[in-house]
Amino acid sequence: MIKQPDEIVRMAESGRLLASVFHALDRLPMEGMSTMQINDFVERMIVDELKARPASKGQYDFPYVLNASIDNVVCHGMPSEDDILRNGQIVNLDITLEKDGYVADSSTTYLIGEVGYAARRLVDVTYQAMWKGIAEVRPGARLGDIGHAIARHAREHGYSVVKEFCGHGIGREMHEDPQVLHYGHRGTGVELQEGMTFTIEPMLNEGRPAIVSHPDQWPVYTRDGKLSAQFEHTVAVTRHGVRVLTLRPDEKPLCAMS
Repeated sequence: MIKQPDEIVRMAESGRLLASVFHALDRLPMEGMSTMQINDFVERMIVDELKARPASKGQYDFPYVLNASIDNVVCHGMPSEDDILRNGQIVNLDITLEKDGYVADSSTTYLIGEVGYAARRLVDVTYQAMWKGIAEVRPGARLGDIGHAIARHAREHGYSVVKEFCGHGIGREMHEDPQVLHYGHRGTGVELQEGMTFTIEPMLNEGRPAIVSHPDQWPVYTRDGKLSAQFEHTVAVTRHGVRVLTLRPDEKPLCAMS
């Protein structure tokens, strides 16, 4: 659970490389592309340019390098040649990368073309909610502080938090302890310590929090068919606060970091 300084250095390098992938995606004209084309673009960049490994490929028998979750897909959307991104949609791209034995994990919800106000507002609030959680990270804080801050922000803006999925410890493995819930009560849960590394990745629904999934199928949908959005960063607990290991080159943090 606790990473040594040299391990944090290696994780930060994986995070830097993954951030560069999202930096490239930020500039990719996605409208009219299939999610499989985006998957292939990301795989070529990770493998050929960055000389790293797409950590999702083969994990739990998942055959692709990213999840592509469109509109009412909450998570685990599978890339497809048939899923063409169209004007007005939103899509979450969730990517993991391993370099020199350490994994980084991050996701962003993209707006495709001209997106309506309701969808843009959901995406904005979800991004803010992730940062509300990150702002709670410091030695001595509790995991419940993170979840409480996220859920409160979602509730204040009229959205619900998906409870079936959570953040997670990360390091040599994609999923380690602890589980990081995106709801909870202040002062509860595991106490944070310097050297802990984990993801914060809230999924907010436009409507009710209920989801639908089917056995042996990857995508998870909102039960009411309304939109869902997600953002994710990998973070490390520092001596005095938090370091976001997957911060994009041009991304401005919405909280103080140390």
